[in-house]
Amino acid sequence: MSFVDHLEELRWHVIRAVIALLIFTVAAFIKMDWIFREVLFAPSRPDFWTFELLCKHFDYCVGEANFTLQSRTMTGQFSMHITAAFIIGFVVAFPYIFWEIWRFVKPGLKIKEQKNSMNAVLAVSFLFFLGVVFGYYMVLPITIQFLANYQIDPSIVNQFDVTSYISMVCFMVLGCGLMFELPVLIYILSKMDMMTPKFMRTYRRHAIVVILFISAVLTPSPDMLSQLLIGIPLVLLYEISIFISAYVQNTKAKEEF
Repeated sequence: MSFVDHLEELRWHVIRAVIALLIFTVAAFIKMDWIFREVLFAPSRPDFWTFELLCKHFDYCVGEANFTLQSRTMTGQFSMHITAAFIIGFVVAFPYIFWEIWRFVKPGLKIKEQKNSMNAVLAVSFLFFLGVVFGYYMVLPITIQFLANYQIDPSIVNQFDVTSYISMVCFMVLGCGLMFELPVLIYILSKMDMMTPKFMRTYRRHAIVVILFISAVLTPSPDMLSQLLIGIPLVLLYEISIFISAYVQNTKAKEEF
């Protein structure tokens, strides 16, 4: 195919991906009253599933979050309506969007790699949704609870702008979804000989320190339980990435032999 033909092919993949994104965005926009009440605001309530589980099994019980939400700009609620609908639409449509990207890349791969294309789509989608669930049920409620009840002085009342709250919820959950794509990134870098299991094992301690730092940033709460709930899955993700890098290296060594 010529360069122009490639651009034409890419254009149709992008168009189909955008159409899927718009469909789910419009659906989320229509049902936003339920989404705001049952999804976006749910992690701030003490009856949220995570808090009930922590209270029952770890004696980590929380009370009502000490804050109120306000809209301080004329377009605040409407802009957040659109932003939240778009991000939710992207999260739901992510497998199809990635599938369209993969369909464009697929013809340039080897036959053996093409056979594993469906596995790649499933793996990327699974890790993304796993990260979204992790962010929504673990990172988000603990962060909201800490920030909502944090006060420098009792005279200061927490009255957050709805734009700030929704932006934090959406981008924190989306960020966790993308962060869980680490094994896929390591797989690609290992295929390109830019990452090796030896390198990852050598700098394992440094990686753990970075992970603990990330856990401390994502969970400003000083208690150790919150940081462990975030840090342990990330460490496991790093260990899985080492295994994947070793698998890629061994496979390439067998093919060369």
